[in-house]
Amino acid sequence: MPAAYEIRAGGDVKNKKQSMNDLKLRRLNELNSRLREDLERPRIKVSEASMSLIQYCSNTKDFMVPSMWGSVDKREDPYAPQQSGSCCSVM
Repeated sequence: MPAAYEIRAGGDVKNKKQSMNDLKLRRLNELNSRLREDLERPRIKVSEASMSLIQYCSNTKDFMVPSMWGSVDKREDPYAPQQSGSCCSVM
């Protein structure tokens, strides 16, 4: 014959529900704090950001875009291969 069923106390289920509710509340509070931090982050308008980017690109010489800045002297180009005095080195 099968063993008799145990009658569980209802307190275990209540504790699990309470801990689940606490977990949900903690997650919501963390989400709320992250959203508040995001809201407090300083923002600028897209038009201001794009004008700042255009100004930076216009004033900063980029050696990788010779069509805009013209050819670059090998001595000024940081991306050019460095020339050493000889073809090999002795260690």
